[in-house]
Amino acid sequence: MSVGPDATRPRRPVGRPRRSSAEMLADAAAELFLENGYAGTTVDDIARRAGVSRGTFFNYFEAKSDLFWLDLDRSLADLGDLLRASSELSPVRAVEAALVALAEAHDPERVPWALTQSEAMALGDDLVASAAVRFVRQQGAVASYVAERSGRDRSDLAAQVIGSTLIAAAAAAIANWARAGVSRGPLGPVVAAAVGPVADGLDAREARSA
Repeated sequence: MSVGPDATRPRRPVGRPRRSSAEMLADAAAELFLENGYAGTTVDDIARRAGVSRGTFFNYFEAKSDLFWLDLDRSLADLGDLLRASSELSPVRAVEAALVALAEAHDPERVPWALTQSEAMALGDDLVASAAVRFVRQQGAVASYVAERSGRDRSDLAAQVIGSTLIAAAAAAIANWARAGVSRGPLGPVVAAAVGPVADGLDAREARSA
């Protein structure tokens, strides 16, 4: 038997890592939305089902609708860093590469249930509104990056169009992937197939206007 310093060190647990409070809240919300509908479920209900306090809920989420997008928000959190670190000569290609990289890194087992169970959960307009908030946020980040790289003002129309178009293509790909069911496969190729042709057209347009 070892009597060295490692002898008294507790063994690391094996198996799957313990789920975070945010993940437990999202799982609890999914169950309750299916049972009672979105409108019939309160924040207190979700916290109680997850076994945490109401305060803990608001440590992770600003609103009930944020639970729809836990995994997607985590994936998109690195978009800004990827853009800033890009070595692509074209800002359009830099955005394309960043979106595809995020999609490739996304766990294919983590599918936004808001996109697959929206009718069963009666998510309604809240789903649309929460998706719109995310679209505007990511579109703004991309448009600002493109404008900065191109030496334009942040409000430049062409930069705004590029941001809107690329993010819309990625969003359409994510929705299509989520709804493909068990045959969906990894997300990366789906986003690449959607964003690539759009980037081709935008990049050519930018070259003509240069």
